[in-house]
Amino acid sequence: MGKPKTTFVCQECGAVAPRWLGRCPECEGWNTLVEEPVLEEGPHVRGALADEAAPVPITEGLAEPPPRLLTGIGECDRVLGGGIVPGSLGLVGGDPGIGKSTLMLQLSHHLARTVGPVLYVSAEESFEQTRLRARRLDTLDDRLFLLTENSVGAVLRHVESQAFAFCVIDSIQSVYSPQLAAIPGSVGQVRECANEFMRLAKSTGVPVFLVGHVTKEGLIAGPRLLEHLVDTVLYFEGEGKQALRILRAVKNRFGSTNEIGVFEMRETGLHEVPNPSAWFLNERPENVSGSVVLPSIEGTRPLLVEVQALVGDYHAGSPRRAVMGINPNRLSLILAVLEKRAGLHFADRDVFVNVAGGVRLDEPAADAAIALALVSSFRGVPVAGDLAAFGEIGLAGEVRAVDMARRRLAEAGKFGFKRCIVPRNCMADLASGPAAALPVANVTEVIDAALES
Repeated sequence: MGKPKTTFVCQECGAVAPRWLGRCPECEGWNTLVEEPVLEEGPHVRGALADEAAPVPITEGLAEPPPRLLTGIGECDRVLGGGIVPGSLGLVGGDPGIGKSTLMLQLSHHLARTVGPVLYVSAEESFEQTRLRARRLDTLDDRLFLLTENSVGAVLRHVESQAFAFCVIDSIQSVYSPQLAAIPGSVGQVRECANEFMRLAKSTGVPVFLVGHVTKEGLIAGPRLLEHLVDTVLYFEGEGKQALRILRAVKNRFGSTNEIGVFEMRETGLHEVPNPSAWFLNERPENVSGSVVLPSIEGTRPLLVEVQALVGDYHAGSPRRAVMGINPNRLSLILAVLEKRAGLHFADRDVFVNVAGGVRLDEPAADAAIALALVSSFRGVPVAGDLAAFGEIGLAGEVRAVDMARRRLAEAGKFGFKRCIVPRNCMADLASGPAAALPVANVTEVIDAALES
């Protein structure tokens, strides 16, 4: 009997190589290739999706799609695009201890009370451990069934033997298939088990959510490997020692990927934050240089966040550049523009930028607020407490128009801001309101409008 065929799979990106290599040819990671057996034939080639497959006209079956399942958590429904789609496969990722299991238990409890029986598969914790968490979260219900099992075959038999309305697998790294000799959590096991749950969801119409752990670098074989396979990818963000949690969709075949859900972690579980702007500005200091409020947009929701900057003299080595919540390359661009177009020299200064509350800003509309916070700290002059700012900054120093300017200005006025710096080309779209618009065309005008007065 010959040696079984094997291949080498990258634990970071899933690339396959015929032999072991010290460096992955795809992601260029060192010592990431792991040897795994190759299945000649198995259940992965005879799934339910392949049975009786035939081409049909795209116009066939134009009836209304089945209604979505409401989770009872408004912030979660917002991120999902209106609820859970029947027959979908979702993935919830995040750092260990961030609150993934808590969210899934609360969500399962609501669906069990309003829709039908729910199966919660705990592949990592014992029955008593999970029940203690459920008691603390007040999520005990007769129609919420708990299964402590990590064999994918046993889980499939239980789901197929009873009409469940929803199923949670916590977590996908702990489930294994006996068809593979690899250990649970390996690339082959994670991929094979996820394919089994995908076939289950598509063939039975039962929505399945997988829970996966991610390291700080996002390199663990699991969530990153499965993003192409599942329908929805949700990531839980936040610092473990802070109460704020942000749920973000990085992939959603049934809705937008721009929406976020904001939660507060308490002893009794996750609680929605209905007014995130008030939360983010609750501890904003007064009359302190380097603090500017930005009316940002996350999906369709306007949010007021505080951008903080600290510019100081460096004492040894090279000047430091540290950022939290924004792209470091964006900071480098803004610093270069301020040096070239405004005559402010940061080359011999330490620069620190932070977005308060743990928010991550990806939109270029934050440029004006970042630049203004940097100049305010550089000069030691505070920005007026009733002033907000937004706008994209180009390499020529111009302030470019951004979308949803009217909603940004309205959100600023709603929270008592009297003035707001806006790109001049946005003025035609703005309506009068409690916050007056201060139009600017370049970064110098931004500084003059905020600090020279």
